[in-house]
Amino acid sequence: MPLRKWIKSANFAIEGILHGARTQRHLRYHLFSAAAVLVLSYVLGVPKSEFIMLSLAVIIVLSAEMMNSAIETMVDLLSPEYSEKARIAKDIAAGSVLIAAFGAAVLGYIILFPHIQAFFREGLSVARHSKEEIVLISLILVLITVIIAKAHFGKGHPLSGGMPSGHSALAFSVWVSVTYITESFVTSVLCFILACAIAQSRISVKVHSALEVVAGAMLGSLLTFCLFKLFS
Repeated sequence: MPLRKWIKSANFAIEGILHGARTQRHLRYHLFSAAAVLVLSYVLGVPKSEFIMLSLAVIIVLSAEMMNSAIETMVDLLSPEYSEKARIAKDIAAGSVLIAAFGAAVLGYIILFPHIQAFFREGLSVARHSKEEIVLISLILVLITVIIAKAHFGKGHPLSGGMPSGHSALAFSVWVSVTYITESFVTSVLCFILACAIAQSRISVKVHSALEVVAGAMLGSLLTFCLFKLFS
């Protein structure tokens, strides 16, 4: 598949996430919860195997919620009038989300509770992580924040337009990450120039306004900087 078609398909797919975040408050709650679980896991120093299990549980809940929204939309399209069978279909779809969320909550309790106990028993200290691990959570949290922000402002596509600029947010997040990883002034300056060029290109092609680009740059750089200061 050509790169342009792949990007277009990805844009449509992520637009579905944005539409769900705009119209379904439960999906927004799940996105906030996903970000909170990731940060809490890093703070507590959850082992990688347990972190993977938590991440899979989060992915299952988000996927179930989106499938539920898709099923509800399809049922409303096929049966605009009240139908008992349509109600049953919606209830079953909602039930699948409840099962996934309940299972994720139980799994989260089993994994996190011992670490929370140790956190208070041994002292309120934040676990340290490798720079590569911080880069991973930085990119994930920047993406989640961009999705929530674009859903809140209600315009633009994930890869095209809207407040804030996702390209700028990711570019400046990478700049901060590269600065911390390399600890090289020259490399940092070159990466900063590249991030500025990416941000400027979004204005040049009239996809974003200057305010949207600046907001994205501030979001990506500040969030990544705070995470490195917290965990490194």
